[in-house]
Amino acid sequence: MEFFNNHKKLFTAAFLLFLVLTLFVCIMPALNNQRINEPLPNAVSLSEDAIKGKASYISNGCVACHTQQVRNLDMDKVWGERPSVAADYADNHRIDFWRNTATVMGTERTGPDLSNIGQRQPSIEWHLPHLFNPRIVVKESIMPSYSWLFIIKDKIEPGDVEVNIPEEFMNGQTGKVIATQEALHLVTYLQALKQPKLPSGTPEPDFLYKEKSTFSAPVKPGEEPELDGAALYVNNCQSCHQSNGEGLKGAFPPLKGSKVVLDDNPELMVDIIMNGYNAQDAFGEMPAVGANNKLKPAEIAAIMNHEKTSWGNKSVKVTVSEVKKLIDFLKSTTKP
Repeated sequence: MEFFNNHKKLFTAAFLLFLVLTLFVCIMPALNNQRINEPLPNAVSLSEDAIKGKASYISNGCVACHTQQVRNLDMDKVWGERPSVAADYADNHRIDFWRNTATVMGTERTGPDLSNIGQRQPSIEWHLPHLFNPRIVVKESIMPSYSWLFIIKDKIEPGDVEVNIPEEFMNGQTGKVIATQEALHLVTYLQALKQPKLPSGTPEPDFLYKEKSTFSAPVKPGEEPELDGAALYVNNCQSCHQSNGEGLKGAFPPLKGSKVVLDDNPELMVDIIMNGYNAQDAFGEMPAVGANNKLKPAEIAAIMNHEKTSWGNKSVKVTVSEVKKLIDFLKSTTKP
């Protein structure tokens, strides 16, 4: 019993036991996990600017409201092409020697998930106004404004990146809104957030608990069921083209009075929805919303009919069968 009465021996033994347990329970398993885990083969490492943007993302507390984890629930299909897997986070290392790995997965989804935001929204013309004041592109947004990431100048200088800000969001200030390097780095990081494809032959995890589709009106005998186009527009299109269909000057074209929307031949409209469109200098690049969000022909038809009959637009509606034929035709003519 001398051992228990000798405080030096007792505390030394407890300390050594703690070290052994730490080594075998914490350190060795962590090193083994680090050794056996690798990023997916198709994953692209962050560029130097994207790494700086990630540091800004962390320091500005974006992780408090945004997640980077697509759950295997059907309701999460709007955020990514597939549920997240462990390998998606294998390249997330320590910030530096003194600071541990930043947990960018998040725990609360006050704002949308960002796992695939670079694919969903690749346009810098959308991200910069959104950072300056989120209400510019999403009227109902509760995200705070990050206007300190921008400066206002009387004139543009070489190398400046001007941001198109509507006058009502300038708070009485005049001049040119210029994005700082920190804002550009942050956008570069957001654009880099894309879900890589799983290796060929690897089955994708399933989205569970599928939700039932809701129809906008009762279906009459002989008619095709029509989904709620207004709701689908809100989820897939409104953040760029706005609730009034007028788009955003210098960034996103209006759908109100659009020749593409009013065209009775729906081929070009289906092509743009499925494959995206790059208007070069006129507007920001539109992602392939239909392909990225895996929209079904019935969903695309509902969105198109909403756009064709809203904001004063009066155009011939499309049918689901028409849209399906056009999608199949576009797939057959698209080069691999």
